[in-house]
Amino acid sequence: MRAGLVVTAVALVTAACGDDGASSPPPAAYVLGRGTTVEVDRAGRAVVHRDGRVLIASAAPLARTFTERVEMQVGGFTFRRLNEETVALDRYVGSEEREASAVLRFEGPGGARAEVTVADEPSGEATRLRVEVTGVEGLGSVALPFACGPDDAFLGFGAQYDATDQRGEAFPLWVSEQGIGRNGGPGALPWVGDAHTTYFPMPWWIDPARGVGVLVDTTSRVLVDLCKTDPELAWVEVEHGVPLELVVFHGPGAYDVIRQLGDAVGRPPKPPSWAWRPWIAVQGGREAVLAEADALDAAGVPYGALWAQDWSGRREFAPGSFGVAYQWVADDTLYPDFAEMVSTLHGRGVRYLGYANPFVIPELAHFDAMRDQGLLIETAAGEPYLFASLNGDSSMPDTADPEARAYVKGYLRDMVETLGMDGWMSDFGEWLPTDARLDGAEDGFLYHNVYATEWHRLSREVMDEARPDGDWVVFSRSGWTGEQSVAQIVWIGDQEADFSETDGLPTVVPAMVNLGLSGVPFVTHDVGGFSGGPRTKEVFLRWTELGAFTPVMRTHEGLMREANWDWDEDDETIAHFARFARIHEALIPEIEALAEQAAETGAPLVRHLALEHPDDPESRAVSDQYLLGPDLLVAPVVEEGATSREVYLPPGTWFHVWTGEAHEGGRRITVDAPIGSPPVFSRGADREDLRGI
Repeated sequence: MRAGLVVTAVALVTAACGDDGASSPPPAAYVLGRGTTVEVDRAGRAVVHRDGRVLIASAAPLARTFTERVEMQVGGFTFRRLNEETVALDRYVGSEEREASAVLRFEGPGGARAEVTVADEPSGEATRLRVEVTGVEGLGSVALPFACGPDDAFLGFGAQYDATDQRGEAFPLWVSEQGIGRNGGPGALPWVGDAHTTYFPMPWWIDPARGVGVLVDTTSRVLVDLCKTDPELAWVEVEHGVPLELVVFHGPGAYDVIRQLGDAVGRPPKPPSWAWRPWIAVQGGREAVLAEADALDAAGVPYGALWAQDWSGRREFAPGSFGVAYQWVADDTLYPDFAEMVSTLHGRGVRYLGYANPFVIPELAHFDAMRDQGLLIETAAGEPYLFASLNGDSSMPDTADPEARAYVKGYLRDMVETLGMDGWMSDFGEWLPTDARLDGAEDGFLYHNVYATEWHRLSREVMDEARPDGDWVVFSRSGWTGEQSVAQIVWIGDQEADFSETDGLPTVVPAMVNLGLSGVPFVTHDVGGFSGGPRTKEVFLRWTELGAFTPVMRTHEGLMREANWDWDEDDETIAHFARFARIHEALIPEIEALAEQAAETGAPLVRHLALEHPDDPESRAVSDQYLLGPDLLVAPVVEEGATSREVYLPPGTWFHVWTGEAHEGGRRITVDAPIGSPPVFSRGADREDLRGI
């Protein structure tokens, strides 16, 4: 490797992390195997840069020791650290070249040591920083600081519901229930959740302006402090005593970064063309499903699929709140002649979608057989692990056990090959207890975050085997890094059926946009919301407007299905829903073209404004608008009673879709937005085709 020192680059991390003037090892510079340069100063502060662009600037790591107590209640998790101590590994003792890598060595008290290895990935489009700590008894976590520049942004992190740029926030990343209301804080009940509890977290962020992305490559719990404690310093911490590994993607553009992420962790397959047509939720049994098809046809509502989550049985777990039975077989009482019903729908050109989740309930099918064959997750004593679920005590399949996988896949395959389903909601997957035992898995803690993906993988494998032509749909809500290679369509979970800012309609746009930034291009949501209720007419009408400009327009009847306002409640709602379903249908050629691109590059269909306008600071700050593709700007009304809203138009000329009026961008405007006219703008061209619908 050749030496050399770029003082200005090293100064960035020196300014952020301080300079103690230590005079031990001299500065050094290394050129890695694929051309990335690492420059190290006397304190071990390292600047990684490529083609003159600083990618990341790190300082000395640290370690923590503690005993962690984990409690799960209704899929929500509480973590408590006992006897926590910090071990500073801030004595830099030198660096060296090792197999085309730069290795930095640090020491701390009591024989503690750390090595930071910096190496280019084989692709030449990313660089990996690995921090390994030894000599620390009871090692609980490893943390690494890095410089936080004044204009750095942190977008992504999976399905985050509060904002897109998380700069100034500190939070953990752990697969869990989203929470009900998501307005909790310290001391709140686990099932309430807070601003960052989510089904699909991902330790990943992208800075669109810098054209850099960073992935924390682990299955363990991750904590981030994004310039909150110190505005010039960010931290990443990985628990469970495992090495900390960062993969820094080079870009140089934001779309390049998303493509590079997909090359590393996978991309979903493109859904079939029929999946872009509206999906309508219905429950209540065979006659109710067929009657729904008749009603939709009579009302002139275009649709491509019906999905009924209660095909395996119905339960009422609270007065007026209806859920499903947790099993993988049809309920013959609700759905006699199930296969014949599906065949009838197919004859009408309608697809049928069902439902499956991983819970195994003692009182229902599967439990006895799976218990007797040792196919369930287990306690340390070797007994089936039972925990309190929404449907009573439950266990789950041991997805690390090939025999358990084969058992479950047999039932999922039957749903396709015998019953004729075209797909289903692959629900849940977030509830694996951290102390569960699984066949061949290292431990439940490190398997927890990938359990959801392994649960979804069963459906993916069945569909790839049963319908290799891709004529199927599976949609899921949970995941971690790597879910991109397994999931097809991701819905953003169970929002409250209201306008609440923490868990209602306003949270839909940030969640979709953040998933897109995280390599998940095909997204959807429950039109009308799911939890709480009863939902009002206004909520349903506004949610319908948003649904029309979502890749998959899909309704849900919600928990309070008999009291919730739905598409057929009155003539005004029917006309409104039918019109926006037709608008969605008019967009399908564009959606299909975007989906083709996404399958190759990962470019999301629902896009943050900064992807198209990375150099525009205003675009980077927007969380409540998005672009559908490159040119259609959507700013849904998510405030109760609002009949206008402020919209930020990025640079360019934008045409109001409903009036044809042209506006110059680079500024904020306030537009009228009565029900039926949500703010939608087209860049560079009028959209008379939509206005006439």
